[in-house]
Amino acid sequence: MRVLVVEDEAKMRDVLKRGLEAAGYAVEVAADGEEGLARVEAGDHDAIVLDIKLPGLDGFEVCRQLRSAEVWTPVLMLTALGDIDDRITGLDAGADDYLVKPFAFGELLSRVRALIRRGRPPRPTALRCGPLSLDPATRLVAWAMPRSTCRAASSPCSSSSCTTPAMSYSAPRFDAMSGVARWTSSTRTSSTPT
Repeated sequence: MRVLVVEDEAKMRDVLKRGLEAAGYAVEVAADGEEGLARVEAGDHDAIVLDIKLPGLDGFEVCRQLRSAEVWTPVLMLTALGDIDDRITGLDAGADDYLVKPFAFGELLSRVRALIRRGRPPRPTALRCGPLSLDPATRLVAWAMPRSTCRAASSPCSSSSCTTPAMSYSAPRFDAMSGVARWTSSTRTSSTPT
């Protein structure tokens, strides 16, 4: 099993590397966010232990970029940032788990084992039908149309094609009687005929 550790503090990086290797993992290390992304591209890891306060790209941004590139390797954020808002930001950025420093090494090992045991589940992808796109993870609905027919935007598009929301939607409202989730429109509709 291969684990990537992305940690800028050399002492902590060494402790993590030695401890994970003693537990039987093959460990790669990176000292900053850019190097971490490069190592993910170059190798196949079973889990990533990611610090947040990194030079250059922070851990939140590294995790966002991994998920937007459809890299679903399980990520454990390991950080001194323990406020609930930081935890929410980390998990919403795509992390699978979050552990606050200082920590018990046995707990870190247990969390890494749990992440690897769960594996890399397939993630929901955006559903597409012609120019219509629905991303269930972000609840974003978009209508892609050529610049010449884009009338939903208040000003002309600057590229040859764009993705302009035909409608923006709030969180789904669940109808308990019918068991159907209904999306409620919150703003405008496009006047472009379909």
